[in-house]
Amino acid sequence: MSRPLRIGAVMYDPKVSVIWEIIGDFFEARGCPMDTVFYDTYELQVDGLVRADVDVAWNSPLAWLDSLRQLKGACRAVAMRDTDRDRVSYVVARAGGPAHAVEDLRGKTLAVGALDSPQARLIPLGLLRASGLTPDQDVTVRRFDVLVGKHGDHIGGEKDAFTCLERGDAAASVMLDLNWDAWTRDGTIDPAKFQVVGRTPLFDHCVFTTRPEIDKAAEAAWLEALFAMKYDNPEHREMMDLEGLKAWMPGRTTGFSALSKAVASERFFESLGR
Repeated sequence: MSRPLRIGAVMYDPKVSVIWEIIGDFFEARGCPMDTVFYDTYELQVDGLVRADVDVAWNSPLAWLDSLRQLKGACRAVAMRDTDRDRVSYVVARAGGPAHAVEDLRGKTLAVGALDSPQARLIPLGLLRASGLTPDQDVTVRRFDVLVGKHGDHIGGEKDAFTCLERGDAAASVMLDLNWDAWTRDGTIDPAKFQVVGRTPLFDHCVFTTRPEIDKAAEAAWLEALFAMKYDNPEHREMMDLEGLKAWMPGRTTGFSALSKAVASERFFESLGR
């Protein structure tokens, strides 16, 4: 390939530019230079992948499904973080309160994250439906639209949803398991006062997505460099801590069924006119 691969990434946080500067330096040192293209939203990044403005996109799970739709199944998931595999979202309620299970939310309010958050809205809405509850009919869904377009790659909407629960304006809220772990550890949530009353099915999160006609030799060299990053190497650990992983893993597509069902039930892409 006569040029470096172009890699798309969404600027969901200022640290993203730091992460990709470190990654870029590492790849350059391994003789595998790349150009990083930053996008403000995942919708713009998916459009860039479809137009071949980038060769590889660091996609949210929702952006993976959008890419799959628009490229008619021809794109591939080639890599992901170890922490992207087998995630779960929790339904959290006040200990001793009226909600002890998801079914108890009938006639009550559930606080969720942003419109386009897989873990804090879409997949939990699928859990409601699987529990025999229709969102906005049997359960009032109160949404916190923080940074729409970033697909929940931030804690804002989930934290606002929990605050809504905490002040008594909702019977429950939803959050990613990693956020429950972090917030009970740092004191944001008192586990003596709040409890997990429901769990979504397991799901996978972000994936590097390639275009169908990517140069296979260039892709192989890029993946070889990516998988060469090791957490026990202090030069790699800073970036890996910032990006929230301990190992890069091969991509897989088996963990998107819960999101696929939720997207279909909510007619998500149709509602956006995509």
